[in-house]
Amino acid sequence: MSKSHSARRIACLQPSATVIIAGVGELDRVVACTKYCADVVPEVRQGDRRIIADSWTSKASEILAAQPDLVIAAVPYQEAAVAEILKAGVRFLALAPRTLDDVYTDIALIAGMVDAADQGAQLISGMGEKTGDLRRQTAGSRRKRVFCEEWGNPVIASQPWVAELVQAAGGEFLSEPARQCSPDQIAQLDPEVIIAAWCGAGDRVPLAKILQRPGWSETAAARNSQVYCISDELLNTPAPTLMGGLRALAAAIHPELFGPTPGLRSITEISPASTPAQSRVG
Repeated sequence: MSKSHSARRIACLQPSATVIIAGVGELDRVVACTKYCADVVPEVRQGDRRIIADSWTSKASEILAAQPDLVIAAVPYQEAAVAEILKAGVRFLALAPRTLDDVYTDIALIAGMVDAADQGAQLISGMGEKTGDLRRQTAGSRRKRVFCEEWGNPVIASQPWVAELVQAAGGEFLSEPARQCSPDQIAQLDPEVIIAAWCGAGDRVPLAKILQRPGWSETAAARNSQVYCISDELLNTPAPTLMGGLRALAAAIHPELFGPTPGLRSITEISPASTPAQSRVG
């Protein structure tokens, strides 16, 4: 893509896109973003960037006030706002990745739009290498049954890319990714590792409350204290940040192989007579 056609002023409503743009060294092109973008890329709070609402609630007027030549948002998005943005002659890119391959495609696409195709290729290559390294490190270990959820009420299993990362980290992903699950069904599957990474919750998932679901305190995960929270941005932001999530998953599934890891919090004591104690690992 020639520089005359590349995006110079980007309104970014998708945290993963902000991470990707920062990863290829082109964050100066972001003129507006959401507070969720700032949570994963704190540097965007510097300077005079506009902090705008997210894909669900933002108005076209506040986006267009930043005078972008490209808007990047998540699917689903408000149809009325999209129509106004396109009517104003601004390009609109909507992202809806499901698999790791989709994430790599998004990285390549965004990198190309900001004249950083080579840097994007390096990011993709680095993610592939790290995933391969973790796969090799856990290859000789017994695969544990892992349930990972992105929401707690109703219970919704994590996305397909998380299922792929669980596999790479030496686990067997239980249930169908990105689908609502019956708590009773999950209890019957007897997960050996339970991981909660709730969207928008950071690392504040109430692990003790999770084990109050019928049958969950009798699972192998509860008996062996392998019940964890992984910070939201590490698993729910489909970008290079997933590599931090991969490492946290590996430490949760195989604590005997990996030491304390940033972004991972564990229940360290589970007693029927008391409320489980929680502590931060890493």
